[in-house]
Amino acid sequence: MGIDWLNALRRFLQTIAFCLIIAAIQYAFRPEMGYGIPLRYSLAIGMLTWALIYFGHHLFPSSAGRGWPTGIAGILLPVAGTILGYLGGVQLADWWCGWSTWDVAARAQLRISIGISLLASITGIYYFYNNGRNAWMQARMAETHAQATEARLRLLETQLEPHMLFNTLANLRVLIDTDPARAQEMLDRMIAYLHATLGASRGTEHPLANEFGRLHDYLELMAVRMGPRLSYTLDLPEALRDTPVPPLLLQPLVENAIRHGIEPRVEGGHVSVRASTCPGPQLLIEVHDSGAGLPTPIPAQGFGLAQVRERLSTLHGTAGTLDLLASRAGGTCASVRFPLHPAPAPSTRPR
Repeated sequence: MGIDWLNALRRFLQTIAFCLIIAAIQYAFRPEMGYGIPLRYSLAIGMLTWALIYFGHHLFPSSAGRGWPTGIAGILLPVAGTILGYLGGVQLADWWCGWSTWDVAARAQLRISIGISLLASITGIYYFYNNGRNAWMQARMAETHAQATEARLRLLETQLEPHMLFNTLANLRVLIDTDPARAQEMLDRMIAYLHATLGASRGTEHPLANEFGRLHDYLELMAVRMGPRLSYTLDLPEALRDTPVPPLLLQPLVENAIRHGIEPRVEGGHVSVRASTCPGPQLLIEVHDSGAGLPTPIPAQGFGLAQVRERLSTLHGTAGTLDLLASRAGGTCASVRFPLHPAPAPSTRPR
């Protein structure tokens, strides 16, 4: 296991602060010695003990749970480090101060120093061990939470895809009876759509350009069935193409726009999807339709809307929102907002 030098620096500074406190305690017991002498001994003993234990534990196999040597090494290391750190630190401090602690006249002070050093070492070892264990537990909790979030999103996605497919197959069944040629074209489109979406492995997020690519395939699929009654525009700024978003986030909103907005009108209508940014910074995605408009009162649920809200909540908590509004020009606007995060790495454009 390699040494985390940033963590080592943090422990180094904490050890210095701890040594300053020990020196202050010794000075309180023997003020006639001044603060400089106990400070030198405290720093010499404390820093050497810390170095022996901290860097020494990287030489032994460590427990995956605590990052500390397993077996007898985990017990002997702090004991040996404390003894060697004390003996070596005293020698170093003696050289620093220009005298010898082992003189007969200094034996009384030696006993006090040993007692304080032993107590300080036990306290310091317990603090660093407990601090490291808490840090590991927090890291494990964060990892478990991330895994649970990914599993939850995958479950929601597996529920959403069959819902979309069943609706598409139902539309295809109707078209087979009324217009076999267009049904064949729609079937070809659906095969291409499934090949582009279900054939690819996905994580919990993908680039926004991929999401717009899926919308294009889905809208082309719907355009085969509805003909000139359906038109659409997709507006994705170049700067937002690689922005990470959950897969299939927008398709339920477009499906709702077509099913409840465009289809009820004999003349059909237009669907537009637009991505932009707003203060926060936040990503704003709006799905407009020029259809029949919202009923009164505005429905809060429905399978697709519930799925979108739950996925936003799982990833972004209260910062992810979905709002349905009646458009001033007629029709409905579904507005999705969540914190804007930069793309983790450049990605290849989907189309």
